[in-house]
Amino acid sequence: MLYELLEDRRKDTSRRLADTLRDETVGTPQAITQRDAAAALLADRLAALRAAEHGLAFGRLDTDDGETRYVGRIGLLDEQNEYEPLLMDWRAPAARPFYTATAANPEGMRRRRHLRTRLREVVAIDDEPLNLAEMTEEEAARSSTGLTSEAALLSAVSEARTGRMGDIVATIQGEQDRIIRSKPSGVLVVQGGPGTGKTAVALHRAAYLLYTHRDRLARRGVLVVGPNPTFLRYIGQVLPSLGETSVVLGTVAQLYPGLDARRTEDPAAAALKGSAEMAPVVAAAVRDRQQVPRQPIELEVEQQLVVLDKDTVSQARTRARRSRKPHNEARRIFRKELLRLLAEQVAQRVGQGLLDRRDVDDIRDELGSAPALAEHLESFWPTLSPEQLLTDLFADRKRLNQVARRIPAEQRALLERPAPGDDVPYDQRWTAADVALLDEAAELLGDDGSAQAAAEAAALREEVEYAQGVLDVLDLEEDLDPELLRATDIIDADRLAERMQVSRYDSTAERAAADREWTYGHVIVDEAQELSAMAWRMLMRRAPTRSMTLVGDIAQTGDRGGAGSWDEVLSPFVARRWRLEQLTVNYRTPSEIADVADDVLAEIDASLEPPSSVRSTGVPPWAAPLPDVPGTPAADAELARRAAAERDAVARTGLDAVEGTGRTAVLAPSARVGAVRDALVAAGVVADGADPEDLDAPVVVLPVTAAKGLEFDAVLVVEPQEMLDESPRGLNDLYVAITRATQRLGVLSSTELPPVLKRIGRDG
Repeated sequence: MLYELLEDRRKDTSRRLADTLRDETVGTPQAITQRDAAAALLADRLAALRAAEHGLAFGRLDTDDGETRYVGRIGLLDEQNEYEPLLMDWRAPAARPFYTATAANPEGMRRRRHLRTRLREVVAIDDEPLNLAEMTEEEAARSSTGLTSEAALLSAVSEARTGRMGDIVATIQGEQDRIIRSKPSGVLVVQGGPGTGKTAVALHRAAYLLYTHRDRLARRGVLVVGPNPTFLRYIGQVLPSLGETSVVLGTVAQLYPGLDARRTEDPAAAALKGSAEMAPVVAAAVRDRQQVPRQPIELEVEQQLVVLDKDTVSQARTRARRSRKPHNEARRIFRKELLRLLAEQVAQRVGQGLLDRRDVDDIRDELGSAPALAEHLESFWPTLSPEQLLTDLFADRKRLNQVARRIPAEQRALLERPAPGDDVPYDQRWTAADVALLDEAAELLGDDGSAQAAAEAAALREEVEYAQGVLDVLDLEEDLDPELLRATDIIDADRLAERMQVSRYDSTAERAAADREWTYGHVIVDEAQELSAMAWRMLMRRAPTRSMTLVGDIAQTGDRGGAGSWDEVLSPFVARRWRLEQLTVNYRTPSEIADVADDVLAEIDASLEPPSSVRSTGVPPWAAPLPDVPGTPAADAELARRAAAERDAVARTGLDAVEGTGRTAVLAPSARVGAVRDALVAAGVVADGADPEDLDAPVVVLPVTAAKGLEFDAVLVVEPQEMLDESPRGLNDLYVAITRATQRLGVLSSTELPPVLKRIGRDG
């Protein structure tokens, strides 16, 4: 019945959306805006109804008073029976006991039932009594673990991976639910070790907040920031599966409008660019472009002599700076003040009392239209773009030394690079670390109005062309009474375009992507420990209300400019006005692998408490020697043999998996990734020409930096000692690498294993 009702709702919504989109009635801008908003809401609803097809209903609650509540991805009402709820949305308050009720605190519930489905077929039912009197000894023991619906949970976490993250809507645990449903105000930090479900909690929190605070958040949107594009592809289907399509996903490299920074650079240079010391450097670079002449400059304008000397230009510059406006906006003040001073200079030369105020104003206007003077004004206070400012700064050693004197010379050298040629694509001119600097520069430079005016003019031209087309179509109607006024008799294309001019974007995501000053209703950051100080400055501009959820693990910080503590990250922006939640249960990593990871964690910081693993696979981690380094024939042959064996072992597990699932990752030091991938391609383990980061492939080769936040059935760690040596945070990288596996872990090394991996026994 539920699926038939879902189908009816979907058809009805689709029909209403089609009718709305066909409505081309020309009305007021407000009417058009309302029409577009209605279409957007219907489109979101249709997407939710389509997504709900898979696992529509996944639970049932039986209350003490005999009521039965079904829980699912969306809410469905019986319109034929006084809108009786047939299915509760998992985010509704009445559904919360499904996640939080326990035998110790049943919350008025007698029994919880989990329904596991495949398409529309129920394949398993797990009942969980919540009344101690009705429990068997085994059920009471399971209830004492603190895990709700343990059978369904363990089944879900043991399933083979598909290359895409799935939602956990059917198996959310109590500590996760508390975080998901917590208030949106303020900065919430969710600290949790590997496998604790940080990412899942963050995404489900986004869906929950949009459900409960839609009026506020729908207007401004929710931004989810991830560590890299691979991660975004991995999580990309989670929110749509929960019926939410208005969330903006991006990386730090994509937060500057129109840019997806692709250029690579030395990690030390990236760390320097991300440091807080770069904020005053960018500010100094802007001030450095506000020049005064070293020697007086004499010009003849309209047969009048004017002198641009240091004192006069300095006076105008001081006036402009005191306005505290951004550089490009303050330029107008500088120009106006300098022209006033020069006009008075001319008036004094003519003679005091001979010219009135109108005469001086005329002189000022004449000076303002003089090309020679305009050229000097531009050199003293140029109009700048963020790209131009940074390009000029990095390409000019003298200028760089002038504005970055507080940075040691050997570090300043890391910033130097020649200006890119015109043939270099825009995305390849900038690195991820540059993006925060561009944003900082944009904040200090502001807009002189020219870019916005050009964009608005181009948009208006498009609107006029469209409006003219509408009028042409109306005038072609053959059955119009010739005595009646035609559309073109009462309105022309320009006026029609003005009336039709409303939002030029179809969604919050498109509006936000095009507007650097867009501020979001809520911001979620995954792997938040990786962000640099400059990246945090950029992100805080997107969240002026400080409504944020930050999820991460300090022990997994791999970036050199990343966080050492949450207080270090947040104190510059919110002091101590933030709250911390801890996730303590490891659902992903089996205990056999978790024991090894705990040793690495203790080496990173003995004070950190490892999460407790809830399951065991009986498969111990193993280590095997490589006869030589990757790239040599013998080592490559062994690599291929071991990777193929892990792939085949995953395929044989039969963990209630759909055919074609199960994923193996080979994680290597960055310098070895190419050689390892080449070896596996040559052996046919990895397809030739495949996308190196295609997570749908049975075997993928990645550096640790690209594996952050991902999970695989089996993981092969190659050359762990090189991982340790490759970065000052090598232990953190190794910790990340060995905690990506849900079933099997192997280690291959051409040298002795690092002592921190002492629990792993050699296999051959």
